[in-house]
Amino acid sequence: MSPAETAAPVSSALAHELFDDLSDIPCLLIAVSGGPDSTALLWLAARWRGRRKAGPKLVAVTVDHGLRPEGALEAKAVKRFATELGIEHRTLRWTGDKPKTGLQEAARDARYLLLARAARRAGARHVLTAHTLDDQAETVLFRLARGSGIAGLSGMARVVALGDLLLVRPLLALPKVRLLATLKTAGVTFAEDPSNRDPRFTRTRLRNVLPELAGEGLDAARFATFARRAARANRAIEMVTAVAAERLIAAPAPSPGRIVIDAEGFETLPEEIALRLLGRVIDSVGDEGPAELGKLESLLDAITESLRPGGKMLRRTLAGALVTAGKGRFCVERAPPRGGIPRNRGGLTTRRDGKPASAKGR
Repeated sequence: MSPAETAAPVSSALAHELFDDLSDIPCLLIAVSGGPDSTALLWLAARWRGRRKAGPKLVAVTVDHGLRPEGALEAKAVKRFATELGIEHRTLRWTGDKPKTGLQEAARDARYLLLARAARRAGARHVLTAHTLDDQAETVLFRLARGSGIAGLSGMARVVALGDLLLVRPLLALPKVRLLATLKTAGVTFAEDPSNRDPRFTRTRLRNVLPELAGEGLDAARFATFARRAARANRAIEMVTAVAAERLIAAPAPSPGRIVIDAEGFETLPEEIALRLLGRVIDSVGDEGPAELGKLESLLDAITESLRPGGKMLRRTLAGALVTAGKGRFCVERAPPRGGIPRNRGGLTTRRDGKPASAKGR
């Protein structure tokens, strides 16, 4: 794509391509903060829907996190714009005390939870967000800095499960500059969130690094290509892991909440497949959320040592699961409650990319 095409407004034909696979869905919920990306998403979706004789009902939702006094005014501005477009709008508020640390991640989790609730109330199974090619680059760089495995480096997918809903990112292949050009051409105004420029946040600091990397050829498109190739490899590894699970996990389970794994067969697996199989089993049996990649790696090392001839029996808990390995035995079961207090299985949890929660760093 030429530089001129990269910065060109989104045409009607391209908008049709972006949304066409959503044509037969009864209702689409659109997350609109009032910033340029989500405002462009709302504008493009409305224009696409308006050119059709039939199609989905559109419902715009703005989440006011209560972190800035301007938030309420921005939500009202989105409501006015949605009304002009003939689209129903709702404002949701994140109430209660806000954490002093991890604020951005907590706000993101709260936003997805509120959006999921709004979607169910509206009768929508699809939630649209305005993640762009630039966001994909930031996500890959962020995860690379955090030491993620190949699954994390796959970046964001266009469509992913969000609990019992589907999260859709129609603009994921478009650079932000095209959305800005679209709004400028249409004469549409938008808000700017100053927190997006706050250097206290890791994402902001990484965002500021991206122009320098682009100067060396590592631009957003290159990051996206890397993510796409990582996702391709990840899908292949997941398929092999599924085959290994079918071959090595005893069926039916000897008792509810207890999984027995063929110890001898497990020892022959490539390390990455063994690691993923272990993560799957722990995530399915445990009830304290997904296991972190680093802790899974340490546990796998311990299991491998225990299964060797002369190895000592291993009993270790991770993420609410109890792992027992050694002397030809290998099983994973629900860990007993700590202090006799049942664990909270919690509600809907999402990752930074909007996916259902999975192991940190994987």
